Amino acid sequence: MIAIIQARTSSRRLKNKVMIEIKGKPMISHVIESIKKSKMIKKLVIATSNKKSDDLLAQYLKRNFINIYRGSLKNVAQRMYNTAKKFNANYFIRISGDSPFLDKQIIERAIKIHKKNIHKFDLITNVFPKTYPQGQSVEIIKRSLLKKTIPLMNADEKEHVTKYFYKYPKMFKIKNFKATKKSDKKLSIDTKKDLERLKYKFR
Repeated sequence: MIAIIQARTSSRRLKNKVMIEIKGKPMISHVIESIKKSKMIKKLVIATSNKKSDDLLAQYLKRNFINIYRGSLKNVAQRMYNTAKKFNANYFIRISGDSPFLDKQIIERAIKIHKKNIHKFDLITNVFPKTYPQGQSVEIIKRSLLKKTIPLMNADEKEHVTKYFYKYPKMFKIKNFKATKKSDKKLSIDTKKDLERLKYKFR
């Protein structure tokens, strides 16, 4: 399975957050390391924008031999589709660049569901409804369906990629998997407060 991490430096609440240095390396490096813990991920790609603001991120990734695709800043759905197409992925697992503590067991649970149900689902997710902590979200998306739905999306839906699927769930085959116990914890990093609160977890 290919993992595509969407990341940009122009985040509204915490500027340049993916490149903020924590324990000697940028946060995006911690995100990559957490995903690479899973042996079920065969390829990893960072999908970022083609804007000048993301040049620093792109340069860092290239220096460290990390696969990268650059596309539209605001049409994230198109960026994700183009990334999947470039790397010949019919299905891909979508991960946010602000999730440095993503549990590999959640990644692998999603992939196992996919492998047992090849071609059965359009979208495998754990956010419909959310039962895992924020920052533990994964989605496996069918590339061909994304291509068909992008022209139907409004600007907000294009930015959030799968919002259209959740808005019209009866149109799609969606498989949601739940945590044993619902959690309201926040393990993603969106603000300075999040960063200070979670710094102890970085290694």
